[in-house]
Order: sequence, then C-alpha cells, then structure tokens
Amino acid sequence: MLYSGDAGCLNLKSPYTKGMNELTNCRARPPLMSRVHTDAYLRWIAAHNFYDPHAYLDFVIEDTVVGAVHRSRLPLLQAHPDVFHVDGACVTLDPRLDTPAARTEAVAAVLRAWRDADMFPAWRDELYRVSTAFDAPPLMALERAAAPLFGVLRYGAHLNGMVRQNGHLHLWVARRSPNKPEHPGKLDHLVAGGIPAGLNAWEVIIKECHEEANIPPELAQCARPVSLISYLKDADGCRYRDLIFIYDLELPETFIPQNTDGEVAEFYLWPIEQVIETMSTTADFKMNNNLVIIDLLLRHGYVGPDDPHYAVIAQRLRSPVVW
Repeated sequence: MLYSGDAGCLNLKSPYTKGMNELTNCRARPPLMSRVHTDAYLRWIAAHNFYDPHAYLDFVIEDTVVGAVHRSRLPLLQAHPDVFHVDGACVTLDPRLDTPAARTEAVAAVLRAWRDADMFPAWRDELYRVSTAFDAPPLMALERAAAPLFGVLRYGAHLNGMVRQNGHLHLWVARRSPNKPEHPGKLDHLVAGGIPAGLNAWEVIIKECHEEANIPPELAQCARPVSLISYLKDADGCRYRDLIFIYDLELPETFIPQNTDGEVAEFYLWPIEQVIETMSTTADFKMNNNLVIIDLLLRHGYVGPDDPHYAVIAQRLRSPVVW
C-alpha cells in the first residue's frame, strides 16, 4: 500500500517509500478530538462579529471613512467644536487640522481632558496609527485607549509558543496579571501585543517575546508569520475593529518562559487537548485568543473539511472589517 489514509502520509512500511518521512517531514494527521466542539467555535466567532450600523456615525478624515462613533458619544464631541464637527451623517475634524501631526495633537488634548475626568480606566500612553489599511500612510495617531471610542482599525500580533513532546503538540499558555487594567487574570497567548504607531508587526513580536516571556533574540527570530484573523464587534458604545497577525514559534522542550514586564502571573505548558477543552467549554481565555486558537486548530489539522461547520468557521475567522 502506497498511501495510508489513517496516517495521512506515505506508508513507511512500503519498500517504495522507505525514508520518505525524513525527506518530507510528514506528520500523522491529529485525531479529530475537536469534532464535538465546532459549535463552540461558531459561538466564539459570532461573539466577535456583530454590529449595528444605524447606531454609529462615520468618522471621516480627508474624505475617507476611518472609523465610527456611537451616537451616544456625539455630545462629548460637540463640546469641542474647534476640533470635532458633527452633522447628521458623519463626524469630521476641523479642516484647519490639515496634517497628521496637527490632528494628533488637537485630538490628544481633548482625550487628556477626558482622561483627567476618569473616562478611560485603561489609559495606555501609547499611540495607535489611524489609517485605512495596515500598509496605508497614517492620517493621524490616537491614544490606544480611545481607539474603540472612534472605531478605528486596530492591529495586533499574537504568537503561538508550541512545543512537541514525543511528536505531540503542546502550547504555552500565559495567565495575565491580576493587576492588568484589561482582562486581568485571563488566559492568554505566550506572546501577544498591539502594534503601536512607529512599529511594524515583526518588531512587536520580537519586543514582546523579550518582555512577556524572555525568549532569547536568536530563538525569537525563528517565529514565522502564518495567518491572520479579523473581526468587528460593537460593545458598550464602542466599536472594535481588529486585525491580528498570527505567528508560530516552535520552542525546545528545555525552554521555560519568564516574564520581565510584570504583565504575566504564571505560565503553563498544556497539551493541545487541554487547550481545546478549556477554550471550548469555559470563558477562561481572553476573548480574541479563542479565534487565534481556532485558527491554529484548522492549520494543524485538528479541524478539517469533514467536521461540522468547517467552511463557515474558516471563512468567518477573516471577517471583512468594514464600517
């Protein structure tokens, strides 16, 4: 027999394929233990993809829609007519703010006043670019905490820290510090972070590898971009439009992560079955981590075309981040 459907690779006992495994690095297809969980995957995807276009006005810069503001927030903007112009169709900036730097500073002054009024419990002192696409020139920069308020596209990078023990996939899982202003105590990826203005995705991965897990630079350089997810959801008068770039990094069994920035309470090395069970039956992971894990399960064969909802799951992990 030249092909084993159970193994998903060439039969090593065949005289015609001796040594082929070493040549092709073929691995057996993982068992389909995730079959019963595909309904849960759909629920997590649905939780990240709902919005009400009638509840928001477009946020427009240079005749280009870059975000959306909930109607309940409009009085806040109307209190600053020297910066924001609000009409029945959209929110714009004063035309005198005609450069990215001028827009950034004028809006930042308003946001600092809102911060001082305790409107932002998770103020970050970190700027996000405001643009129509990741590779488009920024039209301004905006405090990270205010990005959902204006519904601008946010970018992030997540890394799957993977270990193979006797050929079996394990995943490093981090527990966020209880002192984190957002999602304290939730389970998280080994490395993840938002992409601020002035940095690209690769620079963020390398930086966060050091800060969050103390991964040596020579090992972090082995990370590979493998996928992305995107979603759009409305919650509490804010719009979350996120595009997350995904990296995989295979780590040696001897590597033990160590946090250096105080943002991680502890680490666990879990077999993939435990990751699947926890993600599918609890809300222990930070919400968008679930989508990154589902993407990993598809790419590594733990969910396949013969599983329920496979095509829907694969397609909806990359939802159009429309306005």
